[in-house]
Amino acid sequence: MNVISKSFDQYDIKILSALQKNAGISMSDLGEAVGLSHTPCWRRVKRLEEEGYIRGRVTLLDPYKLNLAVTVHAYITIKKHDESSLNAFESSVTVVEEIVECYSITGDKDYLLKVVTSSVDHYEKLLKNTLVHLPNVDSVNSVFALKQIKYSTELPLNNIRS
Repeated sequence: MNVISKSFDQYDIKILSALQKNAGISMSDLGEAVGLSHTPCWRRVKRLEEEGYIRGRVTLLDPYKLNLAVTVHAYITIKKHDESSLNAFESSVTVVEEIVECYSITGDKDYLLKVVTSSVDHYEKLLKNTLVHLPNVDSVNSVFALKQIKYSTELPLNNIRS
């Protein structure tokens, strides 16, 4: 488990918050937004990257404009729960482009996949040709999202203590 470093403070939280909202912000604008000059702000960003608080910077795309508006949550049940079987399944999902998230979960299912695709037909083909053939899959239970109510990539930073 990662523990917040001793050098993590409110400036770092402000930097992380600002970068979550706009990863492309210039360093001078970021420094101004958090109350630091360019160089100290740049040093903090570099340290936050080196310590792993910032894993990367991305551009968020609009799935509707790209004809990728179908989101499916697939609950996966695994046949065997030994380490090598689980590792084989977990490795296999990383290469399926339509699987954008995968979680090991508790309850009567073993994994939850978030799948993004262009249509129900495309998902059906993916299900028949790929998902049911992933290593060690016993069953797949698919749930289609009707409407996205909330979407955020921003982590809640309000209650972080240094």
